[in-house]
Amino acid sequence: MDKTVYLGADHAGFLMKESLKDHLSLKGHVVEDLGAEKEVQDDDYPEFAAKVAKAVLGHPGSFGVLSCGNAEGICIAANKFKGIRAGIGYSIDSARTMRNDDDANIICIPGRLKIEDDPFAVVETFIETPFSNLERHKRRIAEIE
Repeated sequence: MDKTVYLGADHAGFLMKESLKDHLSLKGHVVEDLGAEKEVQDDDYPEFAAKVAKAVLGHPGSFGVLSCGNAEGICIAANKFKGIRAGIGYSIDSARTMRNDDDANIICIPGRLKIEDDPFAVVETFIETPFSNLERHKRRIAEIE
C-alpha cells in the first residue's frame, strides 16, 4: 500500500531530501515536499520540522522524513509537537525498531554524516514496518503522552 510521506530539510539536509524524494516517488509513495525549496545557508531547521510535524499530525497514517546536518536538531524540533514520535534513522535496525516498538511517525536522516546503512533502505524500512501493537509498547507510548 502506498503511503503519504512529507519531506522537510534545511540547507544541510537539502541534497538528502531531494534524493529521498526521487527514490520514494519511484517506489510509488505519495510524496509532499514541504521545503526547503533550495539550498539557503542561513535557513533554520525548526521551520521545516514544524511543517512536517503539523502535516503528519493532520493526516493520520502518514509519515515524515526530515534531514539536517546530523539529524539531531531537526529531530529535537519535531519531537516538540504532541503526538510526534521522531527518531534518527542511523540503520535499518533502528528504523525497524522505532516503528515496531515506538510507533514512530517521523524519521530523521543525517544530511552530512554517514550512517550505518543505505539511507534509502533505512527510510523504506521505516515506512514499510508496521507498529507491533503489543500491550507493552502501547503502554510505553501512553506513558510518553
